[in-house]
Amino acid sequence: MKATLADLLDTLPQCGTLRWIGLRPARKQTMLEPETAELDPTHGLLDDRYAGSSGKRQVSLVQQEHLAVVASVLGREVSATHVRRNLSVSGINLLSLKNRRFSIGNTLLEGTGLCHPCSRMEEILGPGGYNAMRGHGGITARVIKGDAIAIGDSIHLHLEA
Repeated sequence: MKATLADLLDTLPQCGTLRWIGLRPARKQTMLEPETAELDPTHGLLDDRYAGSSGKRQVSLVQQEHLAVVASVLGREVSATHVRRNLSVSGINLLSLKNRRFSIGNTLLEGTGLCHPCSRMEEILGPGGYNAMRGHGGITARVIKGDAIAIGDSIHLHLEA
């Protein structure tokens, strides 16, 4: 029996890992890097400058493996702090979570779209930073069910029962 596209989208046996948490206290301020954070459906990522947003961009995620690609293109070290996303994950393809529900620890999130690079990437990463980040910016998500998250938490696709 041939698998349908829906079957393929629901086949994601990989389980990722939360590697880094970043909170932006204010515009252009140094990011905070806690070991744990709190996600809330009404406020998003608590203590982040965008906390209180109930929109589709409550949390931004970047794939750790993509940071290495951007670093290779630029010929310099690139960390999650540089790209100013909230969460860095590894071991799972973030694009497979776009428009899908997924869990991080005991939370439930919904991927809402791509997180495109902004013009600040030129300032932070140097000339070519914006183009190096294209296709590697990660995804945005909204919080469906909140709870605490911690570095090392597992990430997996949530299939409706």
